[in-house]
Amino acid sequence: MTTKEEARPLRVLQLTDPHLMARADGDLLGVRTRESLQAVIAEVLKVHGQPDLILATGDLAQDGSVEAYREFGESLKVFSCPSVWIAGNHDHADNLLTVAGEYDASDRQVILGGWQFVMLDSSVPGKVFGALADSELEFLAEALEQHPDLPAVVALHHHPVDIGSDWMEKIGLTNRDAFWQVVDRFPQVRIVLWGHIHQEHERERNGVQLMATPSTCIQFTSGSSKFSVEDRPPGYRWFEFHESGNFSSEVRRAKDFQFELDQNSTGY
Repeated sequence: MTTKEEARPLRVLQLTDPHLMARADGDLLGVRTRESLQAVIAEVLKVHGQPDLILATGDLAQDGSVEAYREFGESLKVFSCPSVWIAGNHDHADNLLTVAGEYDASDRQVILGGWQFVMLDSSVPGKVFGALADSELEFLAEALEQHPDLPAVVALHHHPVDIGSDWMEKIGLTNRDAFWQVVDRFPQVRIVLWGHIHQEHERERNGVQLMATPSTCIQFTSGSSKFSVEDRPPGYRWFEFHESGNFSSEVRRAKDFQFELDQNSTGY
């Protein structure tokens, strides 16, 4: 008989910024984004096996097309668990929501394994920067108020802190003070998780772990003052959550994926 102490942790996969397109050969700076996503998924299955939940944190499509979102949904069928999707700045929010509904991926509050996961929409139509509408901040507060005894993960697309990269400073979450005012009210928040910056980033703020994750396609150069990409493989983040409130996390990359990156680009 398995005791509670011996129960296996909840396994959660974060995939972010796949930038898929309607065209099967669609590429971003020389990287075919469907192929890079498939390489990342293969790495997940090889190294970790099946997750219990997938968090998809925005820029799922580069072109905002229904076809791209369906490609993402089909790609996740190798996993036997639910997924939840949120929009990024490149996404067409209505198309994403429509297709997420087809794949049962539109939940934004998930209770699983003794943890709560809250998914926020920080996208602003037609803009690269992010902002959380008052309705999103209210949703966050209400979700956290409902489950004060559950450790919580809050996920969004845009970075809510300065990551030390000048060109990205203007395209993060613009109303970050309002966001942190909500988060700081709830000591059960253990992790704030995002995408957008196409690189690994980890730090701590008031006891909360702040984490960003490599894209499943191209990677931005850490600490660069101007737009810059670096020749690093696509990646993902894997979590193991314990009911005690403890967790572990690691970033892995599909190191065998072969690509020719256009490093002379000034944007994407």
